[in-house]
Amino acid sequence: MPVTAIGDYPALIKDKVENFHGNQLVFVGWDHHLMIDSPRAFPLPPDMPFGALVSEVLPAAYAPHPEWSQVDMDQVQWMLDGDAFTPDFASSLKDNGIGHKSVVRFKTPGLNGIQGSGS
Repeated sequence: MPVTAIGDYPALIKDKVENFHGNQLVFVGWDHHLMIDSPRAFPLPPDMPFGALVSEVLPAAYAPHPEWSQVDMDQVQWMLDGDAFTPDFASSLKDNGIGHKSVVRFKTPGLNGIQGSGS
């Protein structure tokens, strides 16, 4: 059965950077820890130091996981938009190449979820 549109449907993009009041949307995911089932989205200021993301934002998001207290940030492996990267903790998100709707993923060697289950 053919479908006929009854007019133009304008694209209403709700997640444009302009809609975040000076912040940008950053997705963060912890690999092999699916108790937290998907990357989380945070509206963060582009000038926030990466170190503040790690010391303030990530604990608030991931502390409920039983392995969070065992994370050694010196051993974490980072990815940005699908590529490995080494963040500068003193530099801003922007200066680390993290932009609007970037995906930051991190792996914690030796920690693979509850009893190694990936959860």
